[in-house]
Amino acid sequence: MRRASIAIVLLMVAMLALPLGEAGAQSAADEAPRVRLARATWDTGWFQAEVYKLLLERLGYRVDGPVTMDNAEFYEAVAAGEVDLWANGWFPAHDVFIADDAPVSKVGTAVDDGALQGYFVDAATAAMHGISNLGDLADPAVAALFDHDGDGRADLVGCNVGWSCAATIDHHLEVYGLAGTVEQVQGDYSPLITETIDRYQSGRPVLYFTWTPNWTVGELVPGSGVVWLETPFPSLPEDQASALDRTAIAGIDGCANDPCQTGWPPNDIRVVANSDFLDANPSVRRLLEQVVIPLEDISAQNVAMVQHGGDPSDIRHHAERWIEANLATVTRWTEAADPDAVSLGGTALDEAAPGGTLTVAARALPPFVIYENRSYSGFEVELVRLVAAKLGRDVEIYAVDTVAKQIDDVGRGVAHVGLGGVAITESREEAVDFSLPVLDSGLTILAPTEDSRGIADRILSFFDAISSSDLPWLLVVFGVAVLVAAHLIWWLERHSNPDFAVPYRRGIWDSFYWSVVTMSTVGYGDKVARGTRGRVLALVWIALGTLVFASFTAAIASSLAVSELRSGISGPSDLPGRRVATVTHSAGETYLPSIGVGPVLVEDIDDAYALLSAGEVDVVVFDAPVLQFHAAREGAGEVAAVGADFQRVQYGMMVSEDDPELRESIDLALLDLIENGVYQRLHDAWFGASR
Repeated sequence: MRRASIAIVLLMVAMLALPLGEAGAQSAADEAPRVRLARATWDTGWFQAEVYKLLLERLGYRVDGPVTMDNAEFYEAVAAGEVDLWANGWFPAHDVFIADDAPVSKVGTAVDDGALQGYFVDAATAAMHGISNLGDLADPAVAALFDHDGDGRADLVGCNVGWSCAATIDHHLEVYGLAGTVEQVQGDYSPLITETIDRYQSGRPVLYFTWTPNWTVGELVPGSGVVWLETPFPSLPEDQASALDRTAIAGIDGCANDPCQTGWPPNDIRVVANSDFLDANPSVRRLLEQVVIPLEDISAQNVAMVQHGGDPSDIRHHAERWIEANLATVTRWTEAADPDAVSLGGTALDEAAPGGTLTVAARALPPFVIYENRSYSGFEVELVRLVAAKLGRDVEIYAVDTVAKQIDDVGRGVAHVGLGGVAITESREEAVDFSLPVLDSGLTILAPTEDSRGIADRILSFFDAISSSDLPWLLVVFGVAVLVAAHLIWWLERHSNPDFAVPYRRGIWDSFYWSVVTMSTVGYGDKVARGTRGRVLALVWIALGTLVFASFTAAIASSLAVSELRSGISGPSDLPGRRVATVTHSAGETYLPSIGVGPVLVEDIDDAYALLSAGEVDVVVFDAPVLQFHAAREGAGEVAAVGADFQRVQYGMMVSEDDPELRESIDLALLDLIENGVYQRLHDAWFGASR
């Protein structure tokens, strides 16, 4: 009894020790030094922020954020000690934000003189017309090459209204005497530059402004497809006059001269931190002084982020993979900063409440969001305008490239709503709220229509099916068997049967003829075995030959059936064994392996359409609304969506977690539109009547 009492006491002590141990560990983590991290509003700089966050965590710090701020907001906050640092300082461009007596420090240089800006044209037009300088556009004939709207002036894709680069471009057009021949095209930069890339890929002239690091230079590569336009002479707005002697930059690919007079000073990308924070945390200062992130790595990540949609988790994974790929260097940095550093986990970003007018962050994905002729349309665009009308509000739409940017903008109140074919997922629900589903759909299959397959396509498909079947091996077996039978019958009958001539050259041909007609059961009877052994061989060969010929015939029939596979696809159960294309990081990529299909992966749905048109894949599997829209418009008559939708996907409007009243208002407006039939009419107008 006493032993039992002791055991009970020990058990109670152990049970109490466990939560106390956990509490102690939690307390230690809570007591870890903290860094309040910020990041810029441009999502092409978020990769660097995530890299620095991971580095600080490896150093043993618990990182709050990053929280997104615009330039003026950050520099005011870091000077006041409200945030500790960010990795998105551009210098000398940001010098204007730092007062002489502010407790703000620039520390380390992640990218040295790598943030370049300037003007570009496509290389083909530049070579054909001898264009190498922005001043060449003063010639109306040269400017007309880039006139896309018919107003007689070159259309230079520039910066958004309010960006500092927009003012510099206007300054350049004025001082270089180009106001009458060149127009700065302003709007949402992202869809404008996407249109520019499409225009370039179609072989038309392009004229645009861009900067590095940015995903655009991965699509339009300076020195390859496009070239720099130099400026006639250095000239900058008055507030940037101190940088005039830095606008000529050496070693630039794609420029006619070296150094290249870009017209813009290069910028260093540096960490900016509160000076008092750095003094109190010398290990952080030592870390930041060492970090260098190659410009090409940032550009490659920007391209991947835009191509794959860029969920917040994707950007985090990009940073994690970069750390892993540079682990030896990263370890050297952290050990030099603090040999006793202990890695800690991060914390979640606190979201800011929205405010102002109803603003929509839209990501282009037809038919949900379409950007054409500098205006927005699409199913969700029209739907959000109807919802806004119910709420008595106007709608202001601007473009973003990634889902991550939408989530961030909605979370911190820059946008009230995010839309563009955004599927409702668990990971996204953790960051933002969603309205009621605006579309309940799934995956579907896109296949060529039978009428779209010409004679050449059918012939190619047939021979492709033959080459991928067992028929070539059966042809070898067939040929060997015929030759063996021919030699045997000639050897057995050559001395006693005039049907098989004695000279080998003549006799083997007669024997070969006999072997083929006997095996195929044609049996004309003009050449027959007369000896006992020859007749026994003939009987055996008739039996074996029938099997060989039947296998050969079956293989041909199977190959013919394979060449017509696409016409027999009616659902996902028909997909195994077919060549199926889908987009990376999509629901299709996740679903297809589950049914035994190894998909052909492409970066963009347009690439899948091209493979299907060329006959390189049999079908495409992707989001049903997107494929159905393509089949009804650009692919009409050539392709069709087949079978019922599968693998359910729901799409919604993103709203901030901090504004439940807005979400409720949007939900009520959606319900009203559904009940009065307006939603159904809008749905049918874009996708056709529900099946």
